[in-house]
Amino acid sequence: METVEQWRLALTGDKRSVEAFEIALEPFAPALLAFEADEAKGIWTLEAIGEDEPDAEGIAAALEATAKTLGVAMPAYTLEPLEQRDWLRENLMAFPPLPIGRFFVHGCHVEAPSRSGRVAILVDAATAFGSGEHPTTMGCLLALHALKRFDGRPNRVLDMGCGSGILSIGAAKVWPVKVDAVDIDPESVRVTRFNAVRNRVPAALRAEAGDGYRVAMVRKNAPYDLILSNILAKPLMKMAPKLDRALAKNGIAVLSGLLVKQEAMVLAAHRAQGLVKVASFRHRGWSTLVLRKSGPGNPGRIRMPRFTPRGPVTI
Repeated sequence: METVEQWRLALTGDKRSVEAFEIALEPFAPALLAFEADEAKGIWTLEAIGEDEPDAEGIAAALEATAKTLGVAMPAYTLEPLEQRDWLRENLMAFPPLPIGRFFVHGCHVEAPSRSGRVAILVDAATAFGSGEHPTTMGCLLALHALKRFDGRPNRVLDMGCGSGILSIGAAKVWPVKVDAVDIDPESVRVTRFNAVRNRVPAALRAEAGDGYRVAMVRKNAPYDLILSNILAKPLMKMAPKLDRALAKNGIAVLSGLLVKQEAMVLAAHRAQGLVKVASFRHRGWSTLVLRKSGPGNPGRIRMPRFTPRGPVTI
């Protein structure tokens, strides 16, 4: 493909496969949109918009690997240059604001509500993962919603794999607490710091790039009362012992980025470290787990709020 300034990828499939391909393409495109194209036939369309020369080989490899994991055929897709229009802005405008529990996630094209009690998070679609529309991000925000009502205030919070910083910002706005954010991708750290400034919480949020729990900031500030980690199932399992060491007694871990069918193995890895499940949230085939580190006086299960994609959450 010749050098282009903007490009578009499109593919179709059933809801389950399109959701998985959307995750696979996130590292390649700053703007993604999945929608139901034919309700009667259950056909969904995924569109990705990117800038500069597309990584055609990387895109193909990511789609092929995802198709293999799903046990489906490699999807047919189009990858083509776009005429010179502000496609990224147009794609951004297609994302509606998201009321998720006590949170109101919105882009710069939507004003935050003046309604009392609603916590606004300003995050635009960008080069880092996390603009609120994915079920894993929704699940983590709902966990924060539930923890605010049913649990005590954490003194120290860690966002492991911060992406755009949406969870870090949510925690910093819900509680008057310092939040540490870590991501292996320097671009994610840059976006998190940028979003912290836009959301007026830069003093509460420290973001550093590095190799997970080995980051000096984490080693210095652990143990944490609350750890948020929205990454993927296998990294979560691998990092379970390190999470346990970084989590305070009676501390809470909110884990996501895993499919419902991966719950059992992620739970097993963390139960081996002494963590117990206190709540879970499932939406569109994805799961968010809320775990507690064993210790004296553990409370019972946390009741998760009901989520309605087209409206606000109430509990």
